[in-house]
This record gives sequence, structure tokens and C-alpha cells, in this order.
Amino acid sequence: MLGLIFAPLRLAIKVVTTLVAIIILYFAVTFVQIWMTSHIHSSTKAQAILVFGTAEDNGRPSQELQARLDEALVVYRAHRAPWVAVTGGSRPGDVFTEAGVSATYLEAHGVPADRILIGGGGDTWQNVETVAPLLKKHDLLHVITVTDPFHEYRAMAISSSQGFDPVPSPVENSPTIKHSLWKFYLKESLGVGVGRIIGYGRLSSWTTSTHISIPSGG
Repeated sequence: MLGLIFAPLRLAIKVVTTLVAIIILYFAVTFVQIWMTSHIHSSTKAQAILVFGTAEDNGRPSQELQARLDEALVVYRAHRAPWVAVTGGSRPGDVFTEAGVSATYLEAHGVPADRILIGGGGDTWQNVETVAPLLKKHDLLHVITVTDPFHEYRAMAISSSQGFDPVPSPVENSPTIKHSLWKFYLKESLGVGVGRIIGYGRLSSWTTSTHISIPSGG
């Protein structure tokens, strides 16, 4: 009799335990994928370099943003792609945008203005979304994604989901990777894990209240 009474409870515990194990395994595999991608440095040529934005400092690139832009310059000077697309919008109170500051920096370091495409965006999805029309207008679908190592997998996944064929060029000397790196990998594992289930665009709409778009030419 007791066996019959507790059978549903044992079954429920078994189901919950199995689900928890599957979830842990799923995010563990995701973590490994992100870690492995962060160490891949493609030497492939492409049609454009896609630089993901991060904070600017009152009209100047922050150390993190400058590291990404310098990586893009290395790739550009190696003649691996003839175009550079920059992204990133502005935060409340900012006068400048991340993309605008990035474009100015690249121009000052020898990239012609007519070879720079300027997007915007408040997160990774919006970064790609805002610059995608300009890239596609010029039939630039094969892109080299430049961002921090821990962010590379998600940047490529979102680029792929919006119609691009990305290859990685993660920044090796970013100041970001010198501080609490494990936290960034865990955050990315959560973002990628959830994004693959519900869709990166939907996740962006849930987590970003403002859609930041920067009008640009090109």
C-alpha cells in the first residue's frame, strides 16, 4: 500500500532529477562551445569586418572598444576584407555613439570613410540588425566578426541567424579578459543557451527596452 502511495512521488522526483541533469548538461555543452570558439582565430578572407560595439568614453574609444578596433585594423591591413562595419548606439546621457566613435577612430588610422558602414544597437542582436541592411545592400554576407573572445560564439550565432556567413577574429588583448573572466563565460553561456531556445531576437526584445538605430549612409 505504501509503495503505491509513494510511487507517484518517486516518479516525480525521477522526472525532476532527469530534467535538471539535462539542463545542466545542455548549459555545460554550451559553455564548452563558447570556450572553444573563443580560441579560434580564422585566417580566412571575407567581404567585410563586423566590429561589435562596446562602451565609448566621451567621444573616445574605451580601452575595450579600442582593442576591438585595433583587431579590426590588423585584419583590414592584412587585406582580408575591404569593408568595415561598426556597431553600437549610445547610453542615456551620452553625446556620442559607439559606432560613430569607432568610425572616427578607424578613419584616423587609415580606413577610408567610404569603406566604413555605420550601424547602431543596444545589444548584440541590434548591433547586427542595424547594420545588416547596409551590408546586404553591398552584397557583403561573408563577414569576420571582431569582439571579445567570450562573446565570439554569440556574435557569430546572431550574425548567422540574420543571414550572414561569419568567421571569428576574437580580440586577444582586451582589458575585459583580465578581470573575472569566468563571470563573462557564464553570462554568455546563459545568454546563448536561452537564445537558442527562444530565439535571439525575442531574447533581445525581452532584455533591451530601447531599440537604438543610427541612420547612416553607404
